[in-house]
Amino acid sequence: MRVLAAMSGGVDSAVAAARAVAAGHDVTGVHLALSRNPQTYRTGARGCCTVEDARDARRAADVIGIPFYVWDMAEQFHSDVVDDFVAEYAAGRTPNPCLRCNEKIKFAAVLDRAVALGFDAVVTGHHARLGPDGLLRRSVDLAKDQSYVLAVLNRAQLDRAMFPLGDSTKAQVRAEAARYGLAVADKPDSHDICFIADGDTRGFLADRLGNVPGDVVDATTGAVVGRHDGAYAFTVGQRRGLGIGVPAPDGRPRYVLSITPTSNTVTVGPAEALDVDAVTGVRPVWIGGDRPTGPVEAMLQVRAHGSTTPAVVELTDAGMHAQLHRPVRGVAAGQAMVAYRPDPAGDVVLGSATIAG
Repeated sequence: MRVLAAMSGGVDSAVAAARAVAAGHDVTGVHLALSRNPQTYRTGARGCCTVEDARDARRAADVIGIPFYVWDMAEQFHSDVVDDFVAEYAAGRTPNPCLRCNEKIKFAAVLDRAVALGFDAVVTGHHARLGPDGLLRRSVDLAKDQSYVLAVLNRAQLDRAMFPLGDSTKAQVRAEAARYGLAVADKPDSHDICFIADGDTRGFLADRLGNVPGDVVDATTGAVVGRHDGAYAFTVGQRRGLGIGVPAPDGRPRYVLSITPTSNTVTVGPAEALDVDAVTGVRPVWIGGDRPTGPVEAMLQVRAHGSTTPAVVELTDAGMHAQLHRPVRGVAAGQAMVAYRPDPAGDVVLGSATIAG
């Protein structure tokens, strides 16, 4: 097959491209230039999508022996990922920009362009598996598994995707990169949000949304217990940095229970008030076989790198609803709810939806 390898400049995407070549595919490498000003993105050991990464990707392509190009997708990335990130926080939700980047950029814009240019598939360095049956599965390296952030992809996108690393651990990938002579073999993984250079999410949002003072309210008493400069700086389940000036009557810690943008209010309360036994999502995607006509048993994950909880999942006209067999804590609107098949392996993705507020 003729495949396009998305090369970020890291070790995973480089080895994925090399494996595609070894499998006999006709491979072309492409690096996505996502920043309007690359100097504003993370660099060095915590890098992603910078000029430095583009150079690393080019060097890796040279070693592997494949053609290499850079595609400027900065404007679309800013619109579909950065602007969406800011808008979601302004609406009181907690977005996952990596999930949105996979959905809107890597497997929509890039895949569409690749197909238009005559490529059969896009290969990436994500740690996930696509079996012969086409089902999306967890990586064998559960610590690096990225099936959660890929669960937003639809069937047509998965049919043109390749994830060669899903059967390997990260240690094995690094060792393989060293055998290929790739300089990125020991390059540290990128962390945090690539478009927030200093890692200060609150400051990033404040620069774009301004200071919008409001009240921090205790859910138990209804009393105002603090003030904030913007409800967008909080997320459900947060404990630190709440700006509470009055101790709780019982002396126990308080957590963010909800964020209400219309009144610019942050409501706090005890940890047990975070427990929920049902989760509802919008914009559902079902990729684990035929769309179910009724409730199905599943294992539900509601945050990246979180554990799963047994649940009954049902698709409705409005979206996806999950009734949990035991409560989970700190479910945040804007994150993904991902359902996995409830067999002993628990590694097959059934579907996903965006958690509603």
